[in-house]
Amino acid sequence: MGIDYQEPILIEDGTSTLPPLFFKLKHWQWWFLVVLNVLFIVAGQAAAVILGRFYYDQGGNSKWMATLVQTAAFPIVLIPYFFLHSSKGPLSASPSPPLKTIFLLYFVLGVVIAGDNMLYSIGLLYLAASTYSLICATQLAFNAVFSFFINNQKFTALIMNSVVVLSLSASLLAVNDESDAPSGVSRSKYILGFLATVGASALYSLLLSLIQLSFQKVLKKETFSVVLEMQIFTSLVATCVCMVGLFASGEWKTLHGEMDGFGKGRVAYVMTLVWTAVAWQICGIGVVGLIFVVSSLFSNVISTLSLAITPIAAVIVFHDKMNGVKIIALLLALWGFASYIYQNYLDDLKAKKTEKEVNEASSNSNC
Repeated sequence: MGIDYQEPILIEDGTSTLPPLFFKLKHWQWWFLVVLNVLFIVAGQAAAVILGRFYYDQGGNSKWMATLVQTAAFPIVLIPYFFLHSSKGPLSASPSPPLKTIFLLYFVLGVVIAGDNMLYSIGLLYLAASTYSLICATQLAFNAVFSFFINNQKFTALIMNSVVVLSLSASLLAVNDESDAPSGVSRSKYILGFLATVGASALYSLLLSLIQLSFQKVLKKETFSVVLEMQIFTSLVATCVCMVGLFASGEWKTLHGEMDGFGKGRVAYVMTLVWTAVAWQICGIGVVGLIFVVSSLFSNVISTLSLAITPIAAVIVFHDKMNGVKIIALLLALWGFASYIYQNYLDDLKAKKTEKEVNEASSNSNC
């Protein structure tokens, strides 16, 4: 899964992190960029999940390969990084932490990302794409819990409602006797896929909180270039870990046979893996793009919303069954999502009101 972040892009001295290019944007141009990045997230994530399920349905069986493609196309991110990095001037006078500390941070996070992606791969192997996506939506509930304990964020009634409702949504899928598991998947493997996906969602949410803590305590800044560097270098580490796992597990020996036996042919096998990797990076670019032009909170919300949209695409492409239990689970997920975003909307209003009062008090004191 792509990396997401939760705090607005700010510098300690309060100056903007946007390069001069963005100060010249007209209102409609800003909205165009917002819509474009939202489309990147929704389309990229939906396509990646659909292609991942297609890989398994057509005879692919390598969990390490399915994990590798989630980060292997990270060099694509270098394009916006070099383009926009070159257009900005110096943004912060904050001293950078020692190189050894940064290396250790990126290495640990990259290893965690690789493990998290492996859990996602196992989940998608044993679950229908629609079920998988609905369970992934529980990351908002885990995000609220970890943010409370690690990042000292408030746990309001609306957030509690979101946690409970999303937990109920996942529970319905767990006890669903009419599960639409892929062909050949037993009930025990369905449960394994369910647990792996829930575990991946929890680990991903923990990762978000740890990343936020890293920006606050280690990097001590969240500029656009630093956010992109985090995306690039942690993906590099995760890709290397997956390569080691692919060869150490011996799965690399089966790839040739997988390609020959792929239901749609050898070319389709290669193109499925390539476009899965590209789709994940398109989603990642959209995530970073929204962090850049709006805020990381908005990016996180859109990323989770796309998980609720993916089941619709799965029904269209794979004709997944949307029985009564799954429809109720989808509605509960949307309810939990709405509660979460409304709480953050209230927090944003409160923050703006406080900022306005502070500015007015500062202006009065200068008069």
